[in-house]
Amino acid sequence: MEHAVVTGGAGFLGSHLVDSLLEDRYRVTVLDNYGSGRPENLSHVESSQLTVQKHDVRDTFPEFDDVDIVYHMASRASPDDFASHAVEIAMTNSLGTKHALECAREHNACALIASTSEVYGNPEEHPQSETYNGNVNIRGPRAPYDESKRFSEALAVAYGQRYSMDIRTVRIFNTYGPRMDPHDGRVIPNFLSQAIRGDDLTIYGDGSQTRSFCYVTDLIKGIRGFADASTSVASGEVINIGNTHEITIEQLAETILDNVDTDSDMTYQPLPEDDPEIRKPDITKAKQMLSWRPKVSLVEGLKNTIDEFDPDQ
Repeated sequence: MEHAVVTGGAGFLGSHLVDSLLEDRYRVTVLDNYGSGRPENLSHVESSQLTVQKHDVRDTFPEFDDVDIVYHMASRASPDDFASHAVEIAMTNSLGTKHALECAREHNACALIASTSEVYGNPEEHPQSETYNGNVNIRGPRAPYDESKRFSEALAVAYGQRYSMDIRTVRIFNTYGPRMDPHDGRVIPNFLSQAIRGDDLTIYGDGSQTRSFCYVTDLIKGIRGFADASTSVASGEVINIGNTHEITIEQLAETILDNVDTDSDMTYQPLPEDDPEIRKPDITKAKQMLSWRPKVSLVEGLKNTIDEFDPDQ
């Protein structure tokens, strides 16, 4: 039975990844310090194949008898945390990545590093392809997250070259679905929480900035497909995983108001510094390499997410 170590496995994305691995009969060890992950995200699991250890990835990993793959998913990703937890985020994506890579190296295991579309910053290329090097403000309020993710990719490349390791990097675009923290601070949980309370939906700027939202099950299928691809195809590669259906933030707000029973309206606030104006992945590589593409529509995915945020809707 193959053994997968999942850092951040009690988080939104990590817990869905754990579900997928257990369904495929992996033995899974979760490492999570519950900084942004939540124990309840794994409370539904009844499997002797799952071990959960409270552990901060900034510390050296525990000893394991054997490891086949390390999924490094740990990191706060909410913009609300970028100032209050700046050092923690930067070190999780640097020192934490080093520890994940050392674990994989020790066991001659594959490593999959979770990067982010935020490495592209406020892009001057649209849609964003894996060859685009980005436009990031290294001293701005988002820098602890954006730049540490960029460094984690550089470190992964260095380890792969120095130690001939099988390391794969996935750039994750905006994702949503059940188990998102309602207080996460990202746009979909913000809008859903406000709509369910009957508060006006807070739009930053004029709402013309765009995003592309991927439902969590589609994202996990893409990540698993990438991790399971043959070494000759995927080792050393970086790949975008996300949805290509691009909408404005104002259109997203209107869609949520159309699907939640609420009297909420929309209100506008100044746009935060360095908030990206556009975001859409080029997934040509994922289509060609993995035969992967997202299948869940925004409305379908939102309905599934709304059901968890408010079962009475």
